[in-house]
Amino acid sequence: MVFKQPTFFGEPFEPETGDKDASLEAAVANALAVAGGIDAADVKVTVEDHAVVLTGVVASAPEIDRATAVAQAIAGTTPVRNDIQVA
Repeated sequence: MVFKQPTFFGEPFEPETGDKDASLEAAVANALAVAGGIDAADVKVTVEDHAVVLTGVVASAPEIDRATAVAQAIAGTTPVRNDIQVA
């Protein structure tokens, strides 16, 4: 049996590792969408300078705290900056 190095149109094949920031953004956004105690319809999740950033508006101050707790649970050791405002 002969094994060859994998190629893609003659170039060395390098599997995509994926964008970790995009994966983290999606995971936090999904967790906020299904979490109880917060209406996250107007909350935006981004990753800036290796930190999860929450922006947007919610109806009450406890929802801001809940969003931070949910994001920290998903982000793990990644810092979370909460810039959410109360409408």
